[in-house]
Amino acid sequence: MGFEPPQRLVRALGETYGDAAAAEWLGKLPALARDTLEHAGLAAERVMAPGGRSSLVVLVPDAVVKIAPPFARPDLERDALAHWNGWGAARLLGETEEGALLLERLHPEVSLRSLPEAKALLEAAGTVRRLWVEPAAGHGFESVAERTARQAEGMAAYGGDEELRELVGAALAAREELVAGSDETFLLHGNFRQGKVLAGDRTPWLAVGPEALVGERAYDLARLVRDRVEDLVAASAGASAARRRVNKLADSLEVDRERLRGWTLFRAVESGTRALTAGRRADAELLLEFAGWL
Repeated sequence: MGFEPPQRLVRALGETYGDAAAAEWLGKLPALARDTLEHAGLAAERVMAPGGRSSLVVLVPDAVVKIAPPFARPDLERDALAHWNGWGAARLLGETEEGALLLERLHPEVSLRSLPEAKALLEAAGTVRRLWVEPAAGHGFESVAERTARQAEGMAAYGGDEELRELVGAALAAREELVAGSDETFLLHGNFRQGKVLAGDRTPWLAVGPEALVGERAYDLARLVRDRVEDLVAASAGASAARRRVNKLADSLEVDRERLRGWTLFRAVESGTRALTAGRRADAELLLEFAGWL
């Protein structure tokens, strides 16, 4: 079978890591995928599409193979999954000699987004709570402060109109205050949202695709707050619904409301400005309108 990368993977790698690096690795990907499965003695059933944003996901009998470029740091996903050992997340089954991850097979077509919103948020909260554990001694994960400092550099250089500059300024100020006042060091998923929680067999819901780092829990909840943002923006009471969601998630997981609001603001504005830079104006407008409500 062919192993051509889905378009979402092509776009996301180029946007995140640069077109040149992405193109070089993507050019090698079909042969790399064939060699990986052949050396591991695995038969491909199909490539998941639209699939992931940093890896080719191949379904094989009773497992999943994830093939990612070294610059996307699949070793950090491996280390996080190994540390969780199936607790709240897909189980790591092994690693091929080419560095691909062999993972527990879930039901990729069934995520929390298939549930009504209230039920999805309840299940998401229960899942992410399991992931918040003490990291292993000597771990190699970056901190929330380190990751967001890098993101803040790109945001600070962003122009745009006066209203956008004010929003960016508010998000950067919120980050500075949050980083200065943080005293938690949990292992975090890093990109936790409804679409990253899939139906499983040994337990109903399990997280996948971590972009693991260490830091405070409020950061990890911030992406979840804006799930189904298109529905929030389309609703007549979207602004109040977004603020209620912040409060509800904060209270249910014993996270400070203001810290969750601040991280939600920062992460929404960072994603919005990045979308503008990549030419995804429709996505950017949704994210920045949402951020303005906070």
